[in-house]
Amino acid sequence: MEHPEENSGDYRTPPPQILSCPSEAAGERLDRALAFLLPQYSRSRLQAWIKDGQAQIDGVETRDARKKLRGGEILTLIPSPLPESLADAPEDIAIDIRFADADILVLLKPAGLVVHPGNGNRNGTLLNALLHHDPRLAAIPRSGIVHRLDKETSGLMVVARTLTAQASLVRQLQERSVRREYLAVALGEITRDGVIDAPIGRHAQTRTRMAVTRAGKPAVTRYQVLRRYRGATLIACQLETGRTHQIRVHMAHLGHPLLGDPRYGRAAPPGLPAFSRQALHALRLALCHPASGENMSWEAQPPEDMANLLAELAAGAEK
Repeated sequence: MEHPEENSGDYRTPPPQILSCPSEAAGERLDRALAFLLPQYSRSRLQAWIKDGQAQIDGVETRDARKKLRGGEILTLIPSPLPESLADAPEDIAIDIRFADADILVLLKPAGLVVHPGNGNRNGTLLNALLHHDPRLAAIPRSGIVHRLDKETSGLMVVARTLTAQASLVRQLQERSVRREYLAVALGEITRDGVIDAPIGRHAQTRTRMAVTRAGKPAVTRYQVLRRYRGATLIACQLETGRTHQIRVHMAHLGHPLLGDPRYGRAAPPGLPAFSRQALHALRLALCHPASGENMSWEAQPPEDMANLLAELAAGAEK
């Protein structure tokens, strides 16, 4: 196996991946589990690698993409070179880094930046930027990305720079010990703080949407009223779980979708300022440092567009 630094210049050859199958994947097929763990690759690409004998479960080669997992296995993938059009190439994209050491990076993601390459977004993503900033991240699954923000959500993210750090951060996320607090502007006037405990899964008819559904995975969002305006409310949200679009789906389920949300929102009432994206910002991040064990936290105030929105709301007859 090549040393990560020796392989850093050849972005077409993905590094070998050694992954621990999470307990939540118990009963899942091998290809689906790998697609969850390695979202930078399509399932068809992963299935092709499995068929070619490039996957192992607990050190034993398998060519069966449908093989069911029990959870806890060690999954090994030794990919072959990708066609240049499918490789995740390093790109010189500026990153606003708020903290960095040998183990982690904490960065401020701007609205409009996609986190992972995917259909229609092969280039210009945070992952491409990270590979340029630190080519050694090519040796880490997902290039060290352990959680996501939606494209149009701004705010703080943590990235692992070593396999050990990644394992620690994933474990902390699973144990719900990572504290993530968001600022959001919801439509309507919310009268009091609350907790939304409602499972989230794929929408039955529209697979690109998420929804509250009995068949979904557990999802818990706590929210606190910070300010009420005429027709809108500024809230702080804390995630106990990390489901796709969780805050957006939960607030829409509550009857208070986020201002500007194109997928789960509704037209804002007259008098509210227009906003071109969902009004959501990852304000605070707190975790236990993977190497030192120190409790660390960061805060990043909202970007200019959301700061201007809050100023307009405050000026427009704050209650």
